Amino acid sequence: MQTKMWKRLNHPQKNDEAVREAAQLLLDQQVVAFPTETVYGLGADATNKKAVQEIFEAKGRPSDNPLIVHVSDRAQVESLAVEIPPVAAELMDAFWPGPLTLIFQSNGSAAENVTAGLSTVAVRMPDHPLALALLEAANTPLAAPSANRSGRPSPTTAAHVYQDLDGRIAGILDGGPTGVGLESTVLDITAEVPVILRPGGVTKEDLETVIPRVEVDPALAGSAEAPKSPGMKYKHYAPEAPLWLVEGDDSFFAETLTACKSRGERVGIIASRELADFLDHDRIIRCGSRRHLSEVAEGLYGALREFKEADVDVILCESFPETGVGAAVMNRLNKAAEKKVKDQ
Repeated sequence: MQTKMWKRLNHPQKNDEAVREAAQLLLDQQVVAFPTETVYGLGADATNKKAVQEIFEAKGRPSDNPLIVHVSDRAQVESLAVEIPPVAAELMDAFWPGPLTLIFQSNGSAAENVTAGLSTVAVRMPDHPLALALLEAANTPLAAPSANRSGRPSPTTAAHVYQDLDGRIAGILDGGPTGVGLESTVLDITAEVPVILRPGGVTKEDLETVIPRVEVDPALAGSAEAPKSPGMKYKHYAPEAPLWLVEGDDSFFAETLTACKSRGERVGIIASRELADFLDHDRIIRCGSRRHLSEVAEGLYGALREFKEADVDVILCESFPETGVGAAVMNRLNKAAEKKVKDQ
């Protein structure tokens, strides 16, 4: 299959030629990658089982891993959900379009491989003009997990998508680098108290400015049950070389680096600017300031893709506080890590 790359559109509209071509491919049961404000998504008609199956085949994704459905307006939500409860309406008013996915009771309109056999469906409205233009042009909800090979770091540029999926999908709409850098927060509103199933760009603190109470699913680190949200069950976000997550102060990180070097290992480092300035090493990817974790979130996936297996034997990565968006950063790093090194 030849993958078409449409050049970046500065002010995308649903009647632009590239958007119309991509929408027609989607209606022809093919898959197309497009940007959102979080990461690039791999889209297919969410109501068409055959089209959705193309996503799983392109990504090599397990079939029991549900997909998030992207919509352009609330009418499309109503076409997928049994009802829109008051709590959902409040959250949509506050955070849509944006990086918040809500889990509703499904009315069965979404293809069964979208919901992975669950009675619920996950829905969000992306905050990206090109994503919204494509959704309007296709005039159908789009199932769209991250546009990468399953298990790899999620793509934050069209080039990342091309690296993983060239020849496996019909096309890629280039919308430039994404902003948030991590996938959306997934919130189950079917429970009596809404539960965060995946931390993301909208934090627990953000949510609790709108609704009185939000819980965090204790199974975020892994569960034997069928996953209700993408990213709950399988290893994700792994770079090419083994990633070691280092938990300790800057001096302990330096000691860990020295120990790796003494064994003759070629070491890559992913670190905040502050730690990078402290270390004496030439293979460091700076992913933002530890004082501004939104910067770390934005730069994380690009950093995970930077080091190649041929260049390093191990990647040492800094740990970050699990406050605010730091909870999402550490969720992704814990899933990417092969090993944790802790200061005793």
